[in-house]
This record gives sequence, structure tokens and C-alpha cells, in this order.
Amino acid sequence: MLSTNHKGAIAEAEIAAGATKLGIPVLRPVQEHGRYDLGLEIAGRILRVQCKWGALDEHAAIIKVNLRSARCTPSGYVLASYKEDEIDAVAVYCGGRDRCYLLPKDLAVGRREIWLRLTPPLNGQRACLNIASQFEFTGAVAQLGERLGGTQEARGSSPLSSTSSDGAPA
Repeated sequence: MLSTNHKGAIAEAEIAAGATKLGIPVLRPVQEHGRYDLGLEIAGRILRVQCKWGALDEHAAIIKVNLRSARCTPSGYVLASYKEDEIDAVAVYCGGRDRCYLLPKDLAVGRREIWLRLTPPLNGQRACLNIASQFEFTGAVAQLGERLGGTQEARGSSPLSSTSSDGAPA
């Protein structure tokens, strides 16, 4: 069984490789243990990206992502959520699906965790869902680039036709 440090190292390496395959310049901080793991140059900006391991729950058809950091201090473990001025995005690697996802910071800041749904819910719910396919690396990077470029109304993947209109994974 992999330790959390091992999972984090794998996630960071896979995310960096995924970005590199897309032609995105990847920067690594010289000093470790900062609030972000990588810098990704998207739309002419360097974004501070926190890398996370996504745990696959096949039965529930979700990817669970812990959005808190943990560090050991003399008085015990300190758990902290990410703040608005600490990160620009969260990248997730799910080993169970061998895929990377990119979440904008507004979905991550101040939260303990987020779940990415792999399939639409059986009850027909459409609101307040995070469909994993909408955050897969290729489409999410393009969407984030559009947002940074000033097109704030962009939603889903770019081009929009790369996901189905019913929110189901493509």
C-alpha cells in the first residue's frame, strides 16, 4: 500500500508529465513544503498549482480529493485548507483511472474535500455537481486559459462540443 507521501509524489510527477504532453511549460519551486507544488504557464500567466491524489471509489462512481494539507508540528498535526491568495488551481491525479484533472481555485479554496462524479446521478440531479469529465486536463486547461483571457462565461470543456450536453462523461 502506498503512503500519502508516495501518492503525492506520483500525483505531482503525473501532473507535470500530463502538462508537458500538452505543451504547457512546467515550473518547480526550488524550496519544498510551500502551499503549491508546481507552476504551470497557461495563457501567458504562471499559475500556482497544488497537486493532489484522487482516490477512486468505483462503487460510488466518484473520485474523492482531499483539499487540505497536513504537517507535523511539535504540538501535533496541523490541517489547513487552501486560501484565496495561496493557489490558483488544484491539479488531481487519479491513479485508479490514470487521468489528470484541473480544478479552478474557486472549487478548492476553503474546502476540506471535493468529489468528482464519474457518472450522472441516478436521481437526475443536475445542480451542484462536479462531473469529472468537465475537469479532465485537456479541456480544463483550455477552459482555464479562456477564463484568464477574459472570457469569464466559459463553461465545461473547450471546445464546448468535447463534452455531451447532458453532463454525462464523454
